[in-house]
Amino acid sequence: MIAALKRLGDHVLGRGEAAITVPIFDGALKPNQILEGAEVVAQVEGANDLASDGRRLLVADGKQIVELAGNGDRKEQARFDRIVTALCPLHDGGIAVALAGVEVRIEGGPSAGRSWAAAAGMPFHAVNAIACAPDGALVVSDGSQRYDTERWAHDLMDRGATGRVVRLDRQAAEGKELARRLEYAFGVCPAGAETMISESWRHRLLAIAPDGRRRVVLDRLPVYPSRVVAAAGGGFWLTAFAARTQLVEFVLRETTFRRRMMKEIAPEHWIAPRLRSGESYLEPMQGAHLRTMGVLKPWAPPRSYGLVIRLSAEGLPRYSLHSRVDGINHGIVAAAELGGFLYLLAKGPGRVLRLPLADLEKEARA
Repeated sequence: MIAALKRLGDHVLGRGEAAITVPIFDGALKPNQILEGAEVVAQVEGANDLASDGRRLLVADGKQIVELAGNGDRKEQARFDRIVTALCPLHDGGIAVALAGVEVRIEGGPSAGRSWAAAAGMPFHAVNAIACAPDGALVVSDGSQRYDTERWAHDLMDRGATGRVVRLDRQAAEGKELARRLEYAFGVCPAGAETMISESWRHRLLAIAPDGRRRVVLDRLPVYPSRVVAAAGGGFWLTAFAARTQLVEFVLRETTFRRRMMKEIAPEHWIAPRLRSGESYLEPMQGAHLRTMGVLKPWAPPRSYGLVIRLSAEGLPRYSLHSRVDGINHGIVAAAELGGFLYLLAKGPGRVLRLPLADLEKEARA
């Protein structure tokens, strides 16, 4: 009752979670242009995810999984009848994939052919990330029960809170729900006995214990976090597919306007975050996101943005890599380490990027 009254008071007074203020990029999140200087390994317009098993880099590109070499050469590893929305290399040589967000299947290895279309009595709807637990079980984030993976902006504008995280034992027919009623679950990573979870619309990183208890690891982020993966030197890489703005925060609190916008305007022209921007004069003005004398200012409020955060083992930001408003490498949705490099999927321009890890650590210490 007290919590409900507090929420009501916050909405009336515009404070707490009802405030439209957005934290600034500062400290470990201070803006730079490191992502703009990254090497472009390959152009992959249909890519949704990438991951490494320590020997090879795998990319979910449309309906296929390809092995991507350092020189950009591709070798098909598997092909499916639906789009692959997430993938995870397994310890036994197989690959776990999400097909169209509605089925989790294992390809190759001793568990080949094992599949799940539901868990805890509910069908999968928007599976967007898969991780392998130390005991071999699969941990899956199912972003929304209302919208598929491509319509994530619909879920944001609809104030969605139907995301969940599920654990799938390979020997069991039914999965176990670790968390539900999440405001868009987009990223999972085992961390000891806990599981790290990105909750995008709450702008935070959670840790879920086996008994379901939640612990906030990192909150009040100025971005919408996506997939999180373990870093070889300890800690994690947290990707972010878009940055927050005060205008979007305001629209999210104006229910009547938001519903009319969703009903009457094409989604690409909504006042909402995007994975890429600047391609049409019909795009809505995002605060100061305007060209002045033909120049787009890098500090203007972003409609699209690129960001990766290096986290410590405790989940605290150490440093970050940016592609600012005037950049191209926006919509970072996946990260993986391989052979001394950090590989990133910039879904906005459809690029696989590469940065030397030694250079990043050196710059962070400078």
